[in-house]
Amino acid sequence: MSVTQPAALFDLHGRIARFTGASRGIGRAIADGLAAQGAHVIVSSRKAEACEAVAAAIRAAGGAAQALACHIGELDAIAQLYARIDAEHGRLDIVVNNAATNPHYGPIWETDAAAFGKTVDVNIRGYFFMCAQAVQRMRRSGGGAIVNVASVNGVRPGALQGIYSITKAAVIAMTEAYAKEVAADGVRVNALLPGLTDTRFAQTLIANREVLAGALRQIPLGRVAQPGEMVGAVLYLVSPAASYTTGVCLPVDGGYLIG
Repeated sequence: MSVTQPAALFDLHGRIARFTGASRGIGRAIADGLAAQGAHVIVSSRKAEACEAVAAAIRAAGGAAQALACHIGELDAIAQLYARIDAEHGRLDIVVNNAATNPHYGPIWETDAAAFGKTVDVNIRGYFFMCAQAVQRMRRSGGGAIVNVASVNGVRPGALQGIYSITKAAVIAMTEAYAKEVAADGVRVNALLPGLTDTRFAQTLIANREVLAGALRQIPLGRVAQPGEMVGAVLYLVSPAASYTTGVCLPVDGGYLIG
């Protein structure tokens, strides 16, 4: 693919983009960023009201967005989400899987069956079937781009975050497996690996001064990321600029993995 105009590299006008976990934090920042580049954004999370608030804010800013609630831990909900997208749009160009859960923070051996099951259902099973449904549609329409939001914990397990880290390692492997199998169909699958980011999801770590100080000592840039700092990487991965990029697991971590 050849793009001669630099502005066209990141132009998403006319693209239909579906997000999970987009009601706050990293997911919302990415949804806002892609909408600003012209994508029609489909915002989804468990709570319809939170989705609609994000979609309304995007529309108020001049973008195109709609809200469709979906709990990715439930396969019926995933099927219903894609059925709505089929009926209303007839295609899907971009998927960002961001929803995640981490109900257990503590020694890995104390993870109970309920916390284990919930984490696996959302972080692995949900991502897997969200990708499967997207790939089926993208193959029929001639291609698309998927970004799975994993974590640096998938490479270097976080202390007291054992099962969460295990599931994020699975997302990395899943991304590479999908990328290899669907590249010939024009579907690119990549992953974002955020480092410690100032979101509600990470407040257990950030609010503990001792834990935060220890974490910052391992980050060469010496600070916590803001959600908006993840947008550029995802915009690249879903845009024409990344037309020859697939199977990449891109850390945006302030240098943590090399620290």
